[in-house]
Amino acid sequence: MIIDRLENAHIYGKLSDRIKTALDFLEFSDLMALKPGRYEIDGSKVIAICEEYTTKLKENVVWEAHRKYIDIQFVVKGTELIGYSNIENMRMATQYEPQKDILNFEGNGNFFLLSSGTFMILMPHDVHAPGLCVAEPECVKKIVMKVLI
Repeated sequence: MIIDRLENAHIYGKLSDRIKTALDFLEFSDLMALKPGRYEIDGSKVIAICEEYTTKLKENVVWEAHRKYIDIQFVVKGTELIGYSNIENMRMATQYEPQKDILNFEGNGNFFLLSSGTFMILMPHDVHAPGLCVAEPECVKKIVMKVLI
């Protein structure tokens, strides 16, 4: 798991060409103008999902992980908490759904603040719980980049 500001994205583009493509999209696109929806940046290898939602209470935490895709979660507007735990510290709650590339987990983790301009890179062993409110529910605009491993 990596958390950083978008102005430092150039550091992480060296991890892989696809991660660089995803970070370049975040850095050089007009994300405020982007409408909610799914956008193929490099076919199914790099996908952008634009979301607008109200953050939820920590009591409603849903832990998830993915097998085929790396997540890069970038907050365009607003602030949220995102839970994190290594997969070794969690219990699988559902069977893997290959069409959705999702596994759900139960357990506990740490919570990190993501504010406007901040991204988090999550690998398949990084169980996460996005979209949680800091104090009170608030509107967030976020881009989730799905990067094929």
